[in-house]
Amino acid sequence: MPRPIFMAAAATLAMFTMPLTAQEERASEAQEVDYAGFEALTSEVADIRADRLLTLDQFEARTAQADTLILDTRSAAAFEAGHIEGAVNLPLSDFTEETLEQVIGANKGRTILIYCNNNFSDDVVPVMLKSAPLALNIPTFINLVGYGYTNVWELGDTVATSDVDWVGTNANAGMTPKLTLNSIKPTDSTDKKAASAN
Repeated sequence: MPRPIFMAAAATLAMFTMPLTAQEERASEAQEVDYAGFEALTSEVADIRADRLLTLDQFEARTAQADTLILDTRSAAAFEAGHIEGAVNLPLSDFTEETLEQVIGANKGRTILIYCNNNFSDDVVPVMLKSAPLALNIPTFINLVGYGYTNVWELGDTVATSDVDWVGTNANAGMTPKLTLNSIKPTDSTDKKAASAN
């Protein structure tokens, strides 16, 4: 094989093998990420969750039981803007063994009630609808069971915020006009100049 052709072939081979080596290195660095384990946990939790969906009446009845916790795992800002009365907030992104124990307590059999944006038909701040397969209740339920909590229950109904005891800075969420792209007016430099002239 002539030397220039050999060099070109070696360069091409190096080009295709370098990304694989880099990918292999990245995969070995992320040992604390276990997608296969997540899939197995999700599969295991599916049957449990199917039996733990509550109507609004059942959900409200359980809130009156001793040592029941209503856990809101939305962002702190969404929680402050509005939540079911009596709920406590721990955003899903903050879940660790320690933070869960601080909020829930050491009793992993404690009754935990969860809800998310998609339980509310209002579709306004702070309960804007998410894509249904990505509703926050699903990863919340999976994570709680994965951390060993055995008594998790989920609001299964879709209701209006006016159907529950709703508190927060946006306590009348159902009265807030829905924000749409058509309701947002673009601004340009002429609008800014006109505003500054007034």
